[in-house]
This record gives sequence, C-alpha cells and structure tokens, in this order.
Amino acid sequence: MDPEVKMWGAVFPQDSFSNALTKNIVAMLVWLMLSIINSSMVHTFLRHSFFYENPRYIMFIIMVINDALQLTLVTALYVVSYIFRKIHASVCCLLVMTAVFSTRSTPLILAGMAVERYASICFPLHYSQMCTVPRTLVLVGVISVLSALPPVTDLLITLVQEPPTFFHTSIFCDQSLLFRHRSIYYKNCVFDGTYLSFVVLALIYTYCKIVLTARAASTGLVLVKRARNTVLLHMAQLLLCMLAFVVPSLQTALISLFPHLSMEIRYVFFLLVYIIPRFLSPIIYGFRDEKFRKYWARYFSCYRHGAVGG
Repeated sequence: MDPEVKMWGAVFPQDSFSNALTKNIVAMLVWLMLSIINSSMVHTFLRHSFFYENPRYIMFIIMVINDALQLTLVTALYVVSYIFRKIHASVCCLLVMTAVFSTRSTPLILAGMAVERYASICFPLHYSQMCTVPRTLVLVGVISVLSALPPVTDLLITLVQEPPTFFHTSIFCDQSLLFRHRSIYYKNCVFDGTYLSFVVLALIYTYCKIVLTARAASTGLVLVKRARNTVLLHMAQLLLCMLAFVVPSLQTALISLFPHLSMEIRYVFFLLVYIIPRFLSPIIYGFRDEKFRKYWARYFSCYRHGAVGG
C-alpha cells in the first residue's frame, strides 16, 4: 500500500495495514453495539402503544432513529474511505447529503424535546392541549424540512457551478471535496449560525423557566429536578453536536500544522464528534426514564430467555 495518495491536488497519507484494520474494527464494533441498543429501543417503543401516543417518547424515538442513521452513514463513509479511497461522485453525494441531513436534525430535535419538557413542567394543566401527537408530527415534519435545506441547496449550487461530468467522476468521499464551491461555505455559515442560535436560546430559556418553577414548586419537586437535569443533558449533547459544525475548519487547520498525524487527527475527530454523542440518547431516556427503562429491561429479559430456550 502506497504511503500517500494524491487527490484534488492534496496529499493524503495512508495508515499502515495494521493501524487501518484496528481503527475500522473499533469503528464497526462501536457501530454494532450502538445499533443493537438503538434497535432494542425502537422495538420497545413499537411494542407498546402508550409510547407512541405520548409526544415525549415520539420525540425520543425520532432522536434514536436519527442517531442510528447518522452513526451508520458516518461509519460507512469512514470505512469506505479506507477500502475504496475513491467512489463514484453520485454515490458519495447521496451518502453525504443524508449524513448532513441527520447531523442538522439533531440540534432541532433537541430543541423540540426541551420545549416539551418545559411545557410539561411549567404548564401541567394545559400540557395535553399544547403537546398532542398531531402537533408533534407536524413539528417532526418542520424539523425535516429545515434539516433538508442545507444539503439540498448544496446540491443545487454544485449542479450550477460544476460541469455536468463532475457527478460521473470518482472522488475521495468528503463533504468539502464534493461541495467545494466557496459560496456553499458562506451559505452554510449562515444556516448553522441561525440554527444553533435558535437551539441555544431555546435550551437556555427552557432551562431557566424550569429552574424558576423548581424554586417555586411545593409539590412534584423530584419531577421538576429531573426535567431540569434532562435539559442540562440536552445542553451537553448540543455542545458535542456543535463540534460537527466547527470540525471541518479545525480539522483542516490541525492537519496543516501536523500533516504526519493527519490520519490520527481524522480518527480522533470521528470518535469525538460522531461516536461519543450517540451514547447520550440511551442515557437520557433509556436509563433515566423509569417507565421506558422498565419495558426496555423487560425486552432484554424476554430476549435472553428466548435465546436460552431456543
């Protein structure tokens, strides 16, 4: 295997076979473990109708599915970059656009979940009228449209700026190499700044209101504190998700300073930005929510007994 591969005028060093094998095995094992957890959560959700009649759990399972989709895509892109190096640009476009969609969805879903917690704590008497299943589904639709805008506009700009043969070539599958026109960068800065500002304000506002409610509460204090801690975990999750928006620039800067460590830098960011945040969703609801945890544990118990019995 050549120590370096040249693409688009830039030199990309390659790992040794043992390093590449180890990194890809770790990535696939983490993907497999989280996929099992996410699948068991979706199965638990679908097996009990009262979950999908509750807006809180609907938003939660949307987050789980979005996490699973994002994890699968970024893991596939990571492994493909080692195995094939270059793939057809149209295939890369489909993978990258879907990955960008799921990445952009995460902050907006977090904002929606925080607002739901705020409504349940601060307006308990009106909660059933404010947070209904139809309204939740409309919110999911709005989140999907807003999340699709950046990748769709990226594609439209690329179709206008690039020659028709571009999508018939083979490229190293990276967002910056696929959507490379400078206007896309500035456009996404506006999108990301607007999205993240909205989400940060929503989380701060809901947290402050829940804290004020906690101070004034004479009953249900445990429930209020739990909601406050949930929003805090959403903030931590958002901070990790925000890394995905700054990583391209930061990663490029670090690789330019330490070109001999480019593969290690890429791998660290892959774990830090795309893998670790995926562990938070199971913690926030799978382990902390008593109702969901009870049925989730029952699922694993039935599965284990079924496996033993089989």
